[in-house]
Order: sequence, then structure tokens, then C-alpha cells
Amino acid sequence: SQSVDFFRWVPHPEVWLLVAGLTALYVYAVRVIGPKAVPAGTPPITRSQRRWFVLGILLLWAASDWPVHDIGEQYLYLVHMSQHLVLTLVVPAVMLLATPEWLARLVVGNGRVNTVGRRLARPVPAGAIMGILTLVTHWPLIVSTAASNGLFHYGVHTVLVTSALLFWIPVCGPFPELRISMPAQMIYLFVQSIVPTVPGAWMIFADGAVYKTYDISARLWGISVTSDQQVAGAIMKLVGGTYLWLIIVVIFFRWAARHEQASSRGYVPTEREVLTWDQVERAFEAHPAPQVEQPHP
Repeated sequence: SQSVDFFRWVPHPEVWLLVAGLTALYVYAVRVIGPKAVPAGTPPITRSQRRWFVLGILLLWAASDWPVHDIGEQYLYLVHMSQHLVLTLVVPAVMLLATPEWLARLVVGNGRVNTVGRRLARPVPAGAIMGILTLVTHWPLIVSTAASNGLFHYGVHTVLVTSALLFWIPVCGPFPELRISMPAQMIYLFVQSIVPTVPGAWMIFADGAVYKTYDISARLWGISVTSDQQVAGAIMKLVGGTYLWLIIVVIFFRWAARHEQASSRGYVPTEREVLTWDQVERAFEAHPAPQVEQPHP
């Protein structure tokens, strides 16, 4: 086991192609299609959307390529768990924040994809799909198959990321009509934070190796198979839950600040009225201040 090269470089051209393809499509859409899809003089994307996209594509690359993918697939389940948390809780939300409304509507179109997507992106079906997949993808048979079959592994990732995109649309999606109110967002995320408790606790308190595919003699950093699965369970339960709770806290303070500002002006907003800085930027860009002509001497 001492001769195993845990960090032997393994190329993943399918990941490079995915990252390069997404980047090229985004740049093409913003530079070529965007100027035709937005009012004249309005930038297709905001600065914050550009930054969100760069962050999202870098996180997607890091979580899917060597060494994270290879260590998580062959040696340490805790790395595999961390990879899945990034691909479901972070990357989809960040990429949705990077997507302008005009581009999202162009992608989904007006056909069956749009109809089915809107039904599935509602809080109840989106949350249920996300919760069920969270449980199913930790079934030992699924985990062992994914670890031994690279194509199946990427297929699982595709299903998880797709379900995660649906899950995050009610919170930070580019469609205003599909976003739920801030109090509803907090409840929605709180319920989701409970789901990982079941498989997380199972891994922490299980006797022996839960996933036989990780019960190998070669141990990276000397981490035993029992410690590996216990840390993975703790990551799923504590790190994932804490991340969602941090977002809940941020939403709460934004909601409280919005109501406080409205109250100070004698206005009581409804919970459906969500004003973001991106919306403010777009409004100013679409309606610039009028130019005042200087009087002639």
C-alpha cells in the first residue's frame, strides 16, 4: 500500500470539454445574442453576474477534475462527499445567479421543457426530488457502481446537478415569477437541511464499512475506512446543514432590512416584492438620467 501513488495525474478530457463548452456558450450568448435580446444601450449581464459565472465555472472544474474526482472515486469517501456538496449546494446556485433572465428564458424556450421545468421547479416537487436523490445516491449499490464505472459516476453527477438547479430556482433562480417569498425561502431551506441527517447519522454510527468499495488496504493519509465514512457523514450533516443555515441567516437579515427600510418610509411591502441590487442596476442602466442641456450664454 505504501507504493500507491494517490496523486498520480489522470487526465479528464470530458471535464475540460464541459468546462470549455459552457464557457464558450456563455461568452457567445453574452456577446452575440445578448445585445439583441436586451433594450438598446443595456448591458446583457451585470458585473456581479460575470463574477458569479467565473466562480461557478472554477468550482465546477475543481470539483469534477483531478485530483478531487480521482481521490473521491477511489480512496476517500469524505472527498467524494465534499465533491457532491459542492456540485449540489454551491455550483447550481452560483450558476443561477450568473444567468440573466433573458438567457434563461432563451434556454428553456416556450415548449415542453419550459412547461415541465416550471412544474418541477416549484418548492414541493423540487424539494422532494432533491431529498429523494440525496437518500438514493447514498445507497451502497449506487455508490459502489459509481466508484467502479466512470460513465455512471458522471451520469449520477448530471442527475444531481440538474435536480439541484431545480431546487435552487425558487430561491435564486433567474425567473422572478418562480422565486418564492423570503420567509418561504427560509422554511424551504430549513426543511432541506434536515434531509441529510438520515444518511449522515447512518454513516456516523454504522458498524463496519458501509461502502465496501472504499474498504481497501491503501489508505490515504492513514485515514481508516471507519474514520473516513464517519467524517463523510459529519460533512454531510454538519457542513451541508451549516451552509444552508448560513444562507437562511443571510436571507433573514435581508428580509428584516427590507422591512425596516420600508417601514421608515411609511410603506408596508408584500412578501412577494423582492428587490435585488441586480434589478436596481438594470433599472438604472435601462433608464439613464436625462442629460440637462446647458443654457447658451
